[in-house]
Amino acid sequence: MSEQADPVFLARELIRCPSVTPEDAGAQEVLAAALRPAGFECHHMTFSGEGTADVDNLFARIGKDGPHLCFAGHTDVVPPGDEALWLHPPFSAVIEDGVLYGRGAVDMKGEVAAFAAAALDWARDNAGALPGSVSLLITGDEEGVSINGTRKVLRWMEDNGQIPDACIVGEPSCSGELGDTIKNGRRGSVNFFITCKGVQGHSAYPEKALNPVHALARLVDKMARAQLDEGSQFFQPTTVAFSTFDVGNPAPNVIPAQAKATCNIRFNDLHTSGSLERWAGDMADEVAQKTGARFEIAKQVSGESFITRGGPLVEAMSAAVLAETGLTPALTTGGGTSDARFIKDYCPVAEFGLVNATIHQVNERVPVAELQACKRIYRRMIDAFFAMTGKAGKGA
Repeated sequence: MSEQADPVFLARELIRCPSVTPEDAGAQEVLAAALRPAGFECHHMTFSGEGTADVDNLFARIGKDGPHLCFAGHTDVVPPGDEALWLHPPFSAVIEDGVLYGRGAVDMKGEVAAFAAAALDWARDNAGALPGSVSLLITGDEEGVSINGTRKVLRWMEDNGQIPDACIVGEPSCSGELGDTIKNGRRGSVNFFITCKGVQGHSAYPEKALNPVHALARLVDKMARAQLDEGSQFFQPTTVAFSTFDVGNPAPNVIPAQAKATCNIRFNDLHTSGSLERWAGDMADEVAQKTGARFEIAKQVSGESFITRGGPLVEAMSAAVLAETGLTPALTTGGGTSDARFIKDYCPVAEFGLVNATIHQVNERVPVAELQACKRIYRRMIDAFFAMTGKAGKGA
């Protein structure tokens, strides 16, 4: 096995690039340098947006015909935090006692290295007779605002005839052991920024003011206690969580003119961001009628809920996991959001990756054996997908 097809070698090279969002620090060129000699056509693209940092992205593909399977991932990472708390410097990629340490080892340079190595093996074994196409969509914007990354690459792919038939996102999906979970959907996520406006006054004469703090507190309690549903066939119940309540008032004897709160709702397929906006507006109208306060609600949508219920993608992924680990993976839709929320608008998508126990933590790490097994699973996924959708290649 060449170094380029060794997931441990690639993961270490990637971790050594301090690619804290939105910096690339050479990480995507590490991948391109491994992929080009095997015949992958690599496209580097930098996207910009008003008020946001430029972001480097990479799309690499081998094969011209379908079926077309894409692996999606990101090379950006979150900051390491207090480096003094790390056993080894976070970007040194030290292996100790069979464990690879470093920021991004699990989320998700390890998976990027594993699926790149699997794709390289597949390309080598099927040289001259590819049964389809394999591509990699790599962004540097997943841990950030997600504006100049995956969704703009997808538009470029659509404009250039590169949309795949299915996509595997290499997010760390497993909770206890490698192979226990495939995420075949995600809850939606919407933020509401609520401003309550009243009338400022002296706290000794509350009857001469209209206290927005009291009104907003009523709305927060009303929304937080509401049970929107009991879950659906594939999703857990919708949750409402308030993350801020701000008045910005330094004077204890002054009733402020306004108060603000931020609410995040993780919702299942019984709702949309639009229906929840109407729900929040109705709740605010009820409180406004009782208190006389005025409410303004701004919305920020991270993504709508989605699910990939079956088909060749999920079947190939499940079969590959079972063949390699002996486990029948659970199909789940829990957790936060990922770039799959953008990909689902173009093709079926599901997520599989390493055990997520140490993501975003100090001393983020992955056992070398787990990383190697992840590569083998990805390789089996490729073979199983082409066996189910077209002509099987060698190694299938």
